[in-house]
Amino acid sequence: MENFAFLSDMRWIAAMIVATCYVVLFSEKVNRAVTTLMAAMFMVISGVITQNEAFASIDFNTISLLVGMMVIVSITERSGLFQFVAVWGAQRVKANPVGLMIILSLVTAVFSAFLDNVTTVLLIVPVTIQITRKLQITPYPYLILEIFASNIGGTATLIGDPPNILIGSALGLSFMDFLVTLAPIVVLTVLVLIVVFVLIWKNSLITNERNRAAVMRMNAAANIVDKGLLYKSLSVLFLVIIGFISAEKIHIENGVIALCGASVLLLLYTIKDLPYNRDEKTEEMFNLVDWTTIFFFMGLFMVVFGLEKTGILEMLGQKFLALTNGSLRRATFIILSVSAIVSSAIDNIPFVATMIPMLKSMEPSLGGREAMMPVWWALSLGACFGGNGSLIGASANVIVAGLAVREGHPIKFLGFLLWSIPVMLISTLMAGVYLYLKYFAF
Repeated sequence: MENFAFLSDMRWIAAMIVATCYVVLFSEKVNRAVTTLMAAMFMVISGVITQNEAFASIDFNTISLLVGMMVIVSITERSGLFQFVAVWGAQRVKANPVGLMIILSLVTAVFSAFLDNVTTVLLIVPVTIQITRKLQITPYPYLILEIFASNIGGTATLIGDPPNILIGSALGLSFMDFLVTLAPIVVLTVLVLIVVFVLIWKNSLITNERNRAAVMRMNAAANIVDKGLLYKSLSVLFLVIIGFISAEKIHIENGVIALCGASVLLLLYTIKDLPYNRDEKTEEMFNLVDWTTIFFFMGLFMVVFGLEKTGILEMLGQKFLALTNGSLRRATFIILSVSAIVSSAIDNIPFVATMIPMLKSMEPSLGGREAMMPVWWALSLGACFGGNGSLIGASANVIVAGLAVREGHPIKFLGFLLWSIPVMLISTLMAGVYLYLKYFAF
């Protein structure tokens, strides 16, 4: 009886720590890395988990994957590749405003799938504003569409969006698992979104030949500031992607592949420099790693493990299982809907991190891992697509809004909702139809 009371106390303590942590996270009053690390330390101090358990709960495959890709992208950015592609694409459509909308949204979606959506919008948005300024047209529809394209495009691959990294690492899914399963619905959703935006905005986006000529005179090649670095970066990035695709066959984790690529590219980037410059450039690249996000993840892993150890997530899983009556189809569509709605209002990363162990506890009752895959894909699609539901639904949204304000084109929260809610609902509905046809129709 005493043991039961102790367990009950630990559950209450863990629940209160997590509830407080998530409230502070959503209030954005404290840095998110500080918030999760403090919550994790309270888990240890209160005795919910031990120090060894806390450190063992950190998924270093996820951490390694994030750090490795951040370094690779930071070095590749120095070559000017991304800005070149944006200007080159605008010139391929003869600076036509509608063509520009199509090409920039496609570039954003593709880059978001193979890099990450925050980095993509940081690189594409300033170029978008520069080109639309030359065309003397409003950048507003372009920026809105780029937000949506970045979140949807990032859903297509293992490395495109943090929720996918978490799911992939927890389940041991490969790069190709995500690409083969999710890319079809991502491509279809992006195309539908582009068509809708073109139909709505085509009569409003009008410029003259003089403005188009100004864009055509832009020197796209001038954005490539270091050709040697461009070739090195593309070669390493290509090999890393091949490594992700082959990970299952070569039995090497994605985190190791990403760190290997990052270390090789760092070597190529600095090898010809003098010792002082070499060390300075290496430190500069490490400083560009988003360490706030890295420590946020580390704290989050420890906090969620506290819930898992005390049995809270298993208990919630059993309650959810009762809600579905053991129906895999019902579980799939409930997870898809809840994920989309919740991710519209809060950061989808802590939500997905909490859902993973809960859903794992349900696998034996729903037929095991293979049978549960529709539910896992529903979690990914709902969390990533749901990020489009509001201006605070995903990090990329906040970044674009900040850049837009700085350039004198503010995106209002309520104004964004007029676009975001329909887009979130339609894309989630399309995802639901896709999952039904793929897993339940035949």
